Amino acid sequence: MFRITKEFHFSASHQLCGLPDDHPCARLHGHNYIAEIELSSPDHNEHGFVLDYRELSPLKAYIDDHLDHRHLNDVLGHDMVTSELLAKHLFDWAKARWPQVSAMRVSETPKTWAEYRPVISNGDDA
Repeated sequence: MFRITKEFHFSASHQLCGLPDDHPCARLHGHNYIAEIELSSPDHNEHGFVLDYRELSPLKAYIDDHLDHRHLNDVLGHDMVTSELLAKHLFDWAKARWPQVSAMRVSETPKTWAEYRPVISNGDDA
């Protein structure tokens, strides 16, 4: 299995509504996010790529145009925009364009990451 990843950086605000008032994330705040896309394939194409990194430019444009310097609660329409939900949102957006997408990771801080990776059924479900 071949795997490639690419990082994208953006800044945005969010608020985790519904948390106790004394929780710091209940207040409006922002992060310098890192979103990392992972693409996987058992084979590479005729050029030796899982996917040419340049073909990921629509993801950069989406992040720049819709997420960067925005309030994520407004963009995603949720009161609780967590890194987990943001990873799932970006995964779904990317998977609709590139079938090789296997995971999406989102970091809010240098020490924290959330990942969305779908469960792959092996066909043994009965």
